Amino acid sequence: MCGIAGIWNRRDGAPAERSTLAAMAGALRHRGPDAFGYYVDGALGLSHARLSIIDLVAGSQPMGNDDGSVWLTYNGEIYNYLELRERLEALGWVFRTHSDTEVLLRAYEQWPDDFLEHLNGNFAFGLWDARLQRLLLARDRMGIRPLFWSERDGSLLFASEIKALLAAGVDPRFDPRGLDQVFVAWTTVAPQTVVQGVFELPPGHLMVVRSEGEPVVRSYWDLPPPPPREQRLCDPERAAEELRALLEDSVRLRLRADVTVGAYLSGGLDSTIATALVREVTDTPLETYSIVFSDAEYDESAEQRQAVAALGTEHFQVEVDYETIARAFEQVVLMADKPILRTAPVPLFLLSGLVRQRSRKVVLTGEGADELFGGYDIFKETKIRAWWGRRPESRMRPLLLRKLYPFAPGASQRAAAFFEAFYREGIDDPEDLGFSHRPTWRNGLKNRGFFSARLREALADHDVPAGIVQRFAPALAARDPLARAEYLEARVFLAGHLLASQGDRMSLGHSVEGRYPFLDHRLVEWSSRLDPRLKLRGLQEKWILRQAHEDLLPESLLQRHKRPYIAPNTRTFREGFGRRLAEELLSEENVLREGLFDPGRIARLRRKALSPAPLGERETMALIGVLSTHSLARSWRGWQPEPVADEDFPLRRLSAEEKKA
Repeated sequence: MCGIAGIWNRRDGAPAERSTLAAMAGALRHRGPDAFGYYVDGALGLSHARLSIIDLVAGSQPMGNDDGSVWLTYNGEIYNYLELRERLEALGWVFRTHSDTEVLLRAYEQWPDDFLEHLNGNFAFGLWDARLQRLLLARDRMGIRPLFWSERDGSLLFASEIKALLAAGVDPRFDPRGLDQVFVAWTTVAPQTVVQGVFELPPGHLMVVRSEGEPVVRSYWDLPPPPPREQRLCDPERAAEELRALLEDSVRLRLRADVTVGAYLSGGLDSTIATALVREVTDTPLETYSIVFSDAEYDESAEQRQAVAALGTEHFQVEVDYETIARAFEQVVLMADKPILRTAPVPLFLLSGLVRQRSRKVVLTGEGADELFGGYDIFKETKIRAWWGRRPESRMRPLLLRKLYPFAPGASQRAAAFFEAFYREGIDDPEDLGFSHRPTWRNGLKNRGFFSARLREALADHDVPAGIVQRFAPALAARDPLARAEYLEARVFLAGHLLASQGDRMSLGHSVEGRYPFLDHRLVEWSSRLDPRLKLRGLQEKWILRQAHEDLLPESLLQRHKRPYIAPNTRTFREGFGRRLAEELLSEENVLREGLFDPGRIARLRRKALSPAPLGERETMALIGVLSTHSLARSWRGWQPEPVADEDFPLRRLSAEEKKA
């Protein structure tokens, strides 16, 4: 796993400057500390920071083809690179390395118009074709690896993280629309980012840049819609068999590395199944890693111990308390490249630190199963609300919603009424393309009340929910309500938050690559064919996933109800270092300096947050959101990447041996 960056001075043709490429590589050092390099072709420059995982000796980048007409800077893994290499060798291609980077390069030369269709992996790359004078930027199907770009004074810049663009001179000014998306939907939705003039290449998209004209962005893959009802896979026995085979193969491919591979083990169903399958396909010793919270309300260590005992792994834990979260908070926000509304990314950052302390570079993780197999409560809520919408006068449907949450039945009548009103939002229109997420979005929209008058004025014509629905309307229209909910979760929350703020940026903050067996595109495509009743049977989530692996896990783990991963939020900032940080970031002086939030509302939020009084869900979101926004603004002002030393930043050229090959 690596950091990539590049420049193309398209307007004036000025030579790409080595110093700028070095600054961008320095900003990505955490993604790739093992080696650095750059390539320049006149006005075009590519930069690379390498985390060596496959072919540790000969896989240096940027990498060129035999005659130096095509050059590649690449971040990711092509898991089927061995199979692709065999196919390409049969077609006459000769390889000089054992890296997947060269396989990607050869695949482009062999199939220049559709080479992406042959790749099974997670990736982001910049590919320069001097013969055609074009630059290709591409991102993997599910959005596991990031890719950002910007245009400045006629130059196009791209990089794995926004920080590298800032190192190249991009002005870190907040984009009001990006902030609005974060506070309403928890994340920006590509191509939108929180920085003005900076854009994110969406998952499954390719961008073609030529010397003249606007860059052209097109989709090369999307989550397929469910087939007609009569063509769906309904046989449980067949479905379980096919799922097991696909997931086993996905795990097998993701164990390919020239370094030791470990696994995250939260104690939940998904990571436990992924780890169990590792034990099925290999007999090598396996290390697993987990988070232990000092606060029992968040801790799952009992379940983790049970999983470790069942799987026989060598297990390591990172212990997390309020003080630990508070002290890592600002570093995590800087890594995330955007504000966050929960502290949940912080323990995951600390967990990757534990992995790195163990001298490991690669871990398997269980993300993606919830989106594919109906694992989230929002899918159950959508199912119940759709039923409720067909009979809005029913008193039974709201009771089913309360059944999802043990705390609701014992709540006061007032709280129960609020609970019912919350989920009643939009139930009279189950054909609404955003039906599943209306309650969540409505709650997020209330965060706008914390914005300053200037920011609210700038957002007068901005409707986040409408924009999301419009962005994905064609795909949503081809789906039923449950499939729409799955699509929105995959394309908004998974790609924008779980794989970014809690995934890629947190693991690579400590130079650790996360691999996601459940997000193999073959498995994603296969899951779309499933009858919904095999995913969500009644109100039991991930039914077919449990059936397919019932021989691998103890019944107690197999049937465990999903427990969302959460971390301490408000209490983190009520004492010690966290309190001092909150007082500083929420001070009237700081609020006025940044000009993004309403001083009066923030003063009241600050008093309540620092008192013993409990904060509601929306207030908690606002608190962490304001803290992280102000933290990011402060970090950007004072941030300087560690430079790459001249002797560590070589110009990549083809050697005589490479040219001969």
